[in-house]
Amino acid sequence: MPGYDTPRADGRARHYIDPEASAHDLLNDATEWLQYARGLTGFLADLVHESDSVDCARLALSLEAIGGLMHMGVQCTAHAHARMSWEQARDANHFNAASACMEAE
Repeated sequence: MPGYDTPRADGRARHYIDPEASAHDLLNDATEWLQYARGLTGFLADLVHESDSVDCARLALSLEAIGGLMHMGVQCTAHAHARMSWEQARDANHFNAASACMEAE
């Protein structure tokens, strides 16, 4: 396996996720990160098609960057899903508590 003089991302990309962000905001962030990845992938594909030779180390680094962008988009999506599930469970719990109070009266 060849050694590269560039550090690998190893899936350690981090994105601050606002604890007050709504599921809608998180899904918008996810879409934005995935659009960045899509744009970079298209740009990289064009460069490779037009190139006479390919620098494999730089190509690998570019692909890792795309992977990092995609990872951040997936993180935002997962947080949005968790937030929606949490809100749904909370709303169901409030509904059950209100129903129990009405039955007690």
